[in-house]
Amino acid sequence: MMIYFAVTFATFAAMEGITWLTHKYVMHGFFWYLHQDHHQPTGNIFEKNDAFFLIFAIPSWLCIMLGLQHQNYIAAAIGFGIALYGLAYFIVHEVIIHQRIKWFSRSKNKYIRAIRWAHKMHHKHLDKYEGESFGMLIVAKKYWDKIRKDDSFKNNL
Repeated sequence: MMIYFAVTFATFAAMEGITWLTHKYVMHGFFWYLHQDHHQPTGNIFEKNDAFFLIFAIPSWLCIMLGLQHQNYIAAAIGFGIALYGLAYFIVHEVIIHQRIKWFSRSKNKYIRAIRWAHKMHHKHLDKYEGESFGMLIVAKKYWDKIRKDDSFKNNL
């Protein structure tokens, strides 16, 4: 039983790397036409970019469904890991960063501030070139340094 939790957790962790690679080379590459409205908002509630939900949800669903049907619990655990990452992505990206759903007010939490700053730096690029910060949950040191510097400045006022 413990192996399935380990596989689920390992899949969840691996999804950050998969997300980074997909974001940099697929969304900012040959699928830019789906991702473009995320960087150049149209004002619509839904974006073409939301199609990426299905691109990740379908393999998750298939792994869970087929894994459970055929008693291949490793496959099901992989599907659950992808699904849990999808849930984390939804909460972090849609709720906390972009606030497309207003569940929380702005946070003073350093991690949330760092992740929001990293994403803001990603969105300063309006086209598919010269991007930065393609991951979601792991924040690069330079963004943490920015938050620390801001806090230090505020404390010295």
